Amino acid sequence: MSEKELIAQTIEKYTNLQRIMKAADPQKEMENQKRILEVMLQAMGVVTEKLEIE
Repeated sequence: MSEKELIAQTIEKYTNLQRIMKAADPQKEMENQKRILEVMLQAMGVVTEKLEIE
């Protein structure tokens, strides 16, 4: 991963945290972002059920 890719990923994470903090319903925003990440991981072949923290 190049330095520019790492910077872009870090900015995206920071932006997502800001979206959660500023959302009218932070819980709903977190759930939406979780769904998006699960789809992205599944598209890469990652079994997301095994990532759940109990």
